[in-house]
Amino acid sequence: MSAEPLIEVDGVEKVFDVRRKAGFLRRERHEVRAVDSLTFSVPRGEMVGYIGPNGAGKSTTIKMLTGILTPSAGRLRVAGIDPSRERAGLAHRIGVVFGQRTTLWWDLPLIDSYRLMRRMYRIPDARYARNLERCVELLDMAPLLEVPVRQLSLGQRMRGDIAAALLHDPEVLYLDEPTIGLDIVSKVKVREFLRDLNAERGTTVLLTTHDLTDIEQLCRRVMVIDHGRLMYDGDLDGLHELGGGERTLVVDLERELAPIEVESARVVKVEGVRQWLTFPAAHSAAPLVAAIAGRYPLADLSVREPDIESVIARMYAGGASLTY
Repeated sequence: MSAEPLIEVDGVEKVFDVRRKAGFLRRERHEVRAVDSLTFSVPRGEMVGYIGPNGAGKSTTIKMLTGILTPSAGRLRVAGIDPSRERAGLAHRIGVVFGQRTTLWWDLPLIDSYRLMRRMYRIPDARYARNLERCVELLDMAPLLEVPVRQLSLGQRMRGDIAAALLHDPEVLYLDEPTIGLDIVSKVKVREFLRDLNAERGTTVLLTTHDLTDIEQLCRRVMVIDHGRLMYDGDLDGLHELGGGERTLVVDLERELAPIEVESARVVKVEGVRQWLTFPAAHSAAPLVAAIAGRYPLADLSVREPDIESVIARMYAGGASLTY
């Protein structure tokens, strides 16, 4: 993996003018600072989680990085290109998936959207066939190709959008909530696909999500943004330590038993064979799982991450400082 920055953000700001009603016939002008003095860089080939609560400035950042919006101040470069000035040239080097908005043609079968994109991006036939075959196989999309996009479920459409964003071999991929609406099996497939994509092709990925499991399984680095400012830039364990959060281990036993007793965790709820245990978010779940499996008749278990809003709330409560 190269240390060469593919994405460079230096002192970037985005201010919107908003007019609000201030009387029967009068409106007042207000400035809304969606992004405030944002600075970071992403090396080529890195997968980065870009997270924060709703309204934090994540989507505004992505829109500036793709050239949809122009910064009010500061400097942006993606693959050496100023996105707002060379948007058409940049489009051939990036892929974008916005969770609730599709790039597919609503009334056409999925395969027809892909054929149109092949023409739009002037993708050579051999490359198009190779990339389409790989996406269809790994994302389990063969039964969906002849289905009109409007008939797809949200999860199916998300897989379709991810494939569409990769047909032209982009250097960088922006993903906004890529596992939204997916069942557990589909989430696993998408995560495996993205992990392989990054490992095999060195595709740089900037991932925004509310699902910290996506971040934990895909990204070594995480950036937290709130009120347009970068609050944290480091690994996920460091974020949990800063926020002081807890994770929850949901354990299904083969039969009803007294509350589980293991070191570094406590039972907070018991319902029949199911028990809920909390433990520090910065700690690995592996020793805890091993201890329970060795001493109790275990049927199933799962780990639930704290949501990002609660982590950020704890950061504020603890007076956490910005990390650059």
